[in-house]
Amino acid sequence: MMHSFFAATGRFAVRFRWAVVAAWVVAAVLATLLFPSLASVVKQSNTDQLPASSPSLSAARLATPFQDPDQTPVLVVIARDGAAVTSADVTAIGRLDGRLAKVANVQQVKDLGASSDRQAVQLEVLARLNLATSGPAQQLVAGLRKAIAASALPRGLHAHLAGPAAAAADASQTNQNAVNLGKDLSALFILVLLLVVLRSLLAPLLTLAPAVLVTQVAGPVIGESGLSVSPVAQFLILILTLGAGADYGLFLVFRVREELRAGHAPHDAVTRALARVGESITFSAATVIAALLTLLLATFGWYSSLAAPLAITLAVMLLAYLTLLPALLAIVGRAAFWPSRTARGTERTGWWGRIAGRVTAHPAATLAFGLVAFGALATAVLGYRPAGLPGTPAAPGGSDSAAGNALLAAHFPAATSNPTTVVLRFREPAWDYPAPVATAQRRLAALPQFDSLAGPFDALTPGQLTTLHVALGDPAAIPAVPPPGNDIPPAAWAAYGAETQFISPDGRTVLFDAKLVANDPSSNAALRQVPAIRAAVAAVARATGATAYGVAGEVPAAYDVSQVSDADLLRVFPVAIILIGLLLALVLRSLIAPLYLIASVVISYLAAWGLSVLIFQDAARAGGLFNGVPFLMFVFLLALGEDYNILVMTRIREEASRMPLRQAVTRAMERTGPTVSSAGLILAGTFGVFALAVARQPGGAVFSGILASIAIGILMDAFLVRSLLVPATVALLGRWNWWPSSHGTPSQVAPAPDPIPAPDPIPAPDPIPAHDR
Repeated sequence: MMHSFFAATGRFAVRFRWAVVAAWVVAAVLATLLFPSLASVVKQSNTDQLPASSPSLSAARLATPFQDPDQTPVLVVIARDGAAVTSADVTAIGRLDGRLAKVANVQQVKDLGASSDRQAVQLEVLARLNLATSGPAQQLVAGLRKAIAASALPRGLHAHLAGPAAAAADASQTNQNAVNLGKDLSALFILVLLLVVLRSLLAPLLTLAPAVLVTQVAGPVIGESGLSVSPVAQFLILILTLGAGADYGLFLVFRVREELRAGHAPHDAVTRALARVGESITFSAATVIAALLTLLLATFGWYSSLAAPLAITLAVMLLAYLTLLPALLAIVGRAAFWPSRTARGTERTGWWGRIAGRVTAHPAATLAFGLVAFGALATAVLGYRPAGLPGTPAAPGGSDSAAGNALLAAHFPAATSNPTTVVLRFREPAWDYPAPVATAQRRLAALPQFDSLAGPFDALTPGQLTTLHVALGDPAAIPAVPPPGNDIPPAAWAAYGAETQFISPDGRTVLFDAKLVANDPSSNAALRQVPAIRAAVAAVARATGATAYGVAGEVPAAYDVSQVSDADLLRVFPVAIILIGLLLALVLRSLIAPLYLIASVVISYLAAWGLSVLIFQDAARAGGLFNGVPFLMFVFLLALGEDYNILVMTRIREEASRMPLRQAVTRAMERTGPTVSSAGLILAGTFGVFALAVARQPGGAVFSGILASIAIGILMDAFLVRSLLVPATVALLGRWNWWPSSHGTPSQVAPAPDPIPAPDPIPAPDPIPAHDR
């Protein structure tokens, strides 16, 4: 039944080949013109998709008196070169404040006061905008910079945007350049490899053409759907389209060439080839889609958001390779494989057949050696140290945000650039009862995990805070410069105005910005400190009578991500295994084969994870691997590894209906070995090219490690597991491979005539090219 369906699909694609090609081209053009690009919906933030119950998000909600939850801050640092800010500068900053307030989506501009050296002033722009999305974020940042340029600041006074929002906007364009570079280099790499593998000029272009069209269709469709897309999802969409697409193309192209060499006419060869491998291609894509959809079970939004965009991409790609590629091959005919020979009898036995012959002759020894080798690599997993994911990309070198962050670090407490924030809620206002707040600041500053601490009593004593509040009232309402005739010292005036950073308008919520001893928020050392910090903050809260408390910032969020990631792996793992096992049982008509095929992928996954630990953690002397590497490696290696399993096993089953099993294994490996090895090189190479392209981008080291680890796993799977362990296992199990089905046993299944119905007649007016005659 499956053969009949795919044979009918092949006949349709051959008969209406020009219409099929035209439909895909029109779809690509319309999608590009009418729908938003994929890049415009990419989310740059990595920690805003934690479950609502996460302690770091609870702490962030506790800090809402300082900022509306729907508002996002953008910092502006104004500094004078080597001198104190003058009264003329203060006037100019006031004009700048007014211009910034008029930028679209800006709701408020807060003056956070001057630095202790009086050489810089910090403003905070609050905008009602989701800065995690690239397009609107870049528009806001561009508007703020235009306002700064139009404000005509005095000579020697410079203003720059700073903080995570500006850095993310600047990094977005840099990352998009890396994506484009990775796309171009991957396409070139795949074309060159296909030229070597297929030894023809047109077949590589035909194999890759559907993937290129899919990138033009799937990306805009995802953008129009409103789905959340992370930077790594953007990379993976392109990788799966180019790499996995080329793999599926090879499945069909190799079989078409085989049918041509068996003496079939080009149109018949395309129809027969799709009838034979259409099931393998479809179930291969189905296993990947099923594995991706299990990500919907993840509680970390960064993982679950991968599911729908990647599944949509795979579905569109499957449709393209079942319709567009057969149509293209039918149009070009034998010329697709020129100058390679496709005449009858030109097929040669390659070295894959010789390897398979040795494996089937000594299956037990091969299997034992493979299990020992893979097991040894897997033991390196015991040394794995999880590291966090940076919450926002670093500012690109030479950018305006990089200059702003440098000024922020030079003139303001280092903790303000990327602080870990302690939030305490008291019963009474801090300026009426400052003693508990002062006690809390002293005890927090003494914590060994904190290198420095900024709080409300950095420049004022508790008594001064109370006195100034009685005299001046709300610190947010006083002007930046003391009015004439005022007897309050300028330093005290500025320090009181800066209290809005630490004390909420009602005086009851107080923030303390801490710089950790382990400064890198993504490091393993920083993550390990979070439980102790939370316990110490809880103790301080109890001692000072605080009614609520929390620890917010990138480090606590990264720790929560690591905890959620571990839980998600345990949640997704069994569901993905069961779904893919069911698909394998369906396509192979067996209950035994899926068991050892999934086991082979799990063994390959553990070995690849261990090798990644040895290379990217131990050899690179890194603090650890991103805690999402094991999760993403499992999902993609499980799904993509089963692609090759399905191709190999369906061909073994096909050959086993005509000859003894061990001979069938050798024959199947002769036919599929070149396909699997070529497909593995292409897919792993695509992951590898993107890993190199993003390695030097802001925050790119984490993504590079993810992509490179998956590439290693694919290579090990294609060249070792699929080529050695699986054939050895099949040879050892014999007829039990297909239990309870009898299919695939030559003694039970006689050679059957070709199940493919005769092709529909081609209309007479449609001339047949010379190379098809």
